[in-house]
Amino acid sequence: MGFGIVLAQAVTDPGLVDACGPKGEQGWVCTTVYRISGSQRAAEVADALSKPIRVAVILLVAWLVVALARRFIARLVVRMSGGVEKLVTRTPGVSFVDTGPMSETRRVQRAETVGAVLRSVVSIIVWTIAIFSALEVLGVNLGPLLATAGVAGIAIAFGAQSLVKDFLTGMFMLVEDQFAVGDVVDVGVASGTVEGISLRTTRLRDVDGVVWHVPNGTILRVGNKSQQWSRAVVDVPVGYQADIAQATDVIREVADALWRDADYAGKILAEPSVLGVESMAPGRVMIRVVIRTQPQQELPIARELRLRVKAALDAAGIAAPTIP
Repeated sequence: MGFGIVLAQAVTDPGLVDACGPKGEQGWVCTTVYRISGSQRAAEVADALSKPIRVAVILLVAWLVVALARRFIARLVVRMSGGVEKLVTRTPGVSFVDTGPMSETRRVQRAETVGAVLRSVVSIIVWTIAIFSALEVLGVNLGPLLATAGVAGIAIAFGAQSLVKDFLTGMFMLVEDQFAVGDVVDVGVASGTVEGISLRTTRLRDVDGVVWHVPNGTILRVGNKSQQWSRAVVDVPVGYQADIAQATDVIREVADALWRDADYAGKILAEPSVLGVESMAPGRVMIRVVIRTQPQQELPIARELRLRVKAALDAAGIAAPTIP
């Protein structure tokens, strides 16, 4: 009963109406200050400061949300850097993350790149919501603004389809660990060593030293020649009249010696395999050898194998190919 009388008095109080406006337009802060202090001046000051205070609170909340999100993303990055296999084991549904064993440098690089993207996305979303909320508090009519932004967004979307495609493709390439800086890849339009990766483009340097900037959206398939391990493939030519069994034994002995060489310990991952005759042509027979190596070690190992095989075949007196 007493509360109803006080409320009725507050609603019909001319001082409250003068300070905070008519019923339906009175702010909570203004009416509360007036009821507590009974001062029209204090209520007017509180009413004038209510909007800046609400805007400050909105911005403060947005800052706290972004800060907490960044801390969470930082912990996620540390966890990803510590071992992708653990994440895959605990979340088997995310099978596209499992790319097999990878180096610590590669894992850290991918985790940091994904973390940077997540931080940017969270910041954009939170601050956009905060800014629109602050404008609404300040009395800005958001209808025309949103309509203009919607039209502009549609126009930009139509004009920037390739840019959006580049960003989405780049994001999936990073998450799936299709390649990293230092890998030798073939992306169709160009091939070479990866020097830089962003969400929009991939930068390659080919064997001639030419730098290629390839938009990620144009990459339809990726051939990674240095992920996890590489393979040296060497075709050794011998004369058509040569003893193939003897030549094969000599090549196998040389390959085994190279594998056991201390200078190449750790670079060759498995025992070399001599596959035998790969092809025949007038005047020559090709004998193929394959060696599994560490990433990007296949070329120097292949060169060393050719050098040693050439000397061994000459020492065994095995006929060299003849030009028809």
